[in-house]
Amino acid sequence: MHAVTLIVFFILFAFVTVLGFYASRWRRTSQRNIEDWGLAGRQFGTFFTWFLLGGDLYTAYTFIAVPALAFGAGAIAFFAVPYTIVVYPFVFVVLPRFWSVAKAKGYVTASDFVKGRFDSRGLALAVAISGILATMPYIALQMVGMQTILEALGFSGYIPLVVAFIILAAYTYMNGLRAPAMVAVAKDTLIYITIIVALIVIPASLGGFAHIFHAANVKLGEAAKPSSILLSPKLYTAYATLALGSAVALFFYPHAMTGVFASRSRNTVRKNAAFLPLYSLLLGGIALLGFMALAANVNVNGNNNLAVPLLFQKEFSHWFVGVAFAAILIGALVPASVMAIAASNLFTRNIYTEYFARTSTPERQAGVAKFVSLLVMLGALIFVIGIPLQFSLYLQTLGGVWILQTVPMIVGGLYTRWFHRSALLIGWLVGMVLGTWMESTVGFSSSFFSLSAGVTGYSGIWALIANVIVAVGLSVILNAARVSNGNDQTQRADYQDHETA
Repeated sequence: MHAVTLIVFFILFAFVTVLGFYASRWRRTSQRNIEDWGLAGRQFGTFFTWFLLGGDLYTAYTFIAVPALAFGAGAIAFFAVPYTIVVYPFVFVVLPRFWSVAKAKGYVTASDFVKGRFDSRGLALAVAISGILATMPYIALQMVGMQTILEALGFSGYIPLVVAFIILAAYTYMNGLRAPAMVAVAKDTLIYITIIVALIVIPASLGGFAHIFHAANVKLGEAAKPSSILLSPKLYTAYATLALGSAVALFFYPHAMTGVFASRSRNTVRKNAAFLPLYSLLLGGIALLGFMALAANVNVNGNNNLAVPLLFQKEFSHWFVGVAFAAILIGALVPASVMAIAASNLFTRNIYTEYFARTSTPERQAGVAKFVSLLVMLGALIFVIGIPLQFSLYLQTLGGVWILQTVPMIVGGLYTRWFHRSALLIGWLVGMVLGTWMESTVGFSSSFFSLSAGVTGYSGIWALIANVIVAVGLSVILNAARVSNGNDQTQRADYQDHETA
């Protein structure tokens, strides 16, 4: 790797490291409770919430994996573009209501809400288990993205990754959610600059988009598993259900919920639902990088994740390669930090406090959450070092299936108490078992499952449909039998919009 590239990379990485530690001086609070540490005191306005959610949802692995999928499989990779558009009307309608009740009742996690709404420790535990299981491989994949960039920079072995992990863990432990919020501003700025420059410079170098699409289509057609830049009709259902399932699941991941709960107001959540689709424009350009890599004859030696790094090395000057690589690696720090915080919040509030230390003080909860965040990131690091990458990919595929099974109890609970808590719990269990079984039948190597009718679709959607059918059917029976549904700790006013602006 050229010295200029390394110098630029390390300067930018050092800058964001300083930002991460400087966060302790920004909007300083005592951080003596989990709300201050894990939600930054719920004081982020529109500006920082936009950067935090954008940095949280559009991760380094997105910038590596989406082009890699386009490079290897063609048009199916573009499912990521419509789903990040479809999701925001849903966010605009649902999540402001969720923010209101969380603020009114001091809820830190989705599990807190489910427990309060349905008076059910079982449902709360189900949401916590789903969230933690779905988040752990997600953090591991952020580290895989970091490792990919470090390999492209010429660093072999795991020592550089361990160093990056130590820095990430330190400022997350010290400053909580404030650290990734500050780093997100720098990260997203660098990502926007990188992608905009790439969409101008690389097509000009390769002879324009017409040539890129033609060359990519030829290469995809000649691959061992032929594909195309156009979606095959037999993949229409798979594409549509994957986009829909991904859209519904996106904001129910614990790290996305954490970003929403940290917002200053209900209106902040609404504004971000309107502004965040700007990232979808960026994502479309990111996906096109996979086709550009094909047209540029990039040789990835069997590792499609290297398509973008090698493309940048081939097409950019040395100093800008340093900027681009720093942007992608920093893009892993923000979501990994927020994910670790979200997982530690879930464990502390809904497992540790609920089952092991019900009388723990707010200070004690904050201390446990900080410690667990370190364990979560350490676990992800061990996962990356000790377990083949393919297993991380399999678990991430399962993560989307699992997190979808929490939707009926959360969304249903936001609008009605008609669903019975026992029916929701059994529906969740059916969805979890069925979704996992579907994935196992394809060796956990695909997100798709074919029904007996020959219709292929996203396993998570099929499992969610079964979940809802069971929840509705059993709710009818249990409600008719007047089986107790617990006491609702929330009131109608908790869900209302009391803001004047």
